[in-house]
Parts: sequence; C-alpha cells; structure tokens
Amino acid sequence: MGLRCPEPLMIVRNKVREMAAGEVLYVIASDPSTDRDFKNFCRFMGHRLVAQRNLEDRFEYWIRKGG
Repeated sequence: MGLRCPEPLMIVRNKVREMAAGEVLYVIASDPSTDRDFKNFCRFMGHRLVAQRNLEDRFEYWIRKGG
C-alpha cells in the first residue's frame, strides 16, 4: 500500500522468486496500475492470477507461482 508503479511490481517479482512452484502470494496495493502490471507479469512469467478484488481503497491479488 502507498507505493506507485513500478515499486509494487518489483516487490512482487522479488517475492515470487523466493517462493516454491504452486505457492500463492496475497498482495494488497493502492496503485490502480497494478491491475495491468500484475496481469502482464503473470502472463509473461508463467504465473497465474488466481483471484483479484477491487475495493474502494485498495486492490487485492492472489498470484500462484508457476512451475
């Protein structure tokens, strides 16, 4: 929360590197551009955006690391 593009994506990218295949990362963000960034990140890197929720003051994402 409170970070602007590209910081949220860089943090998620680094965290996913530490995870095992199949693990799910839960992310809360406040920057609307994370919607586009995380979808593209998952598509290009072979991960899966399992779910997302847009609330009034935040965006939530569940990203499953690919194999």
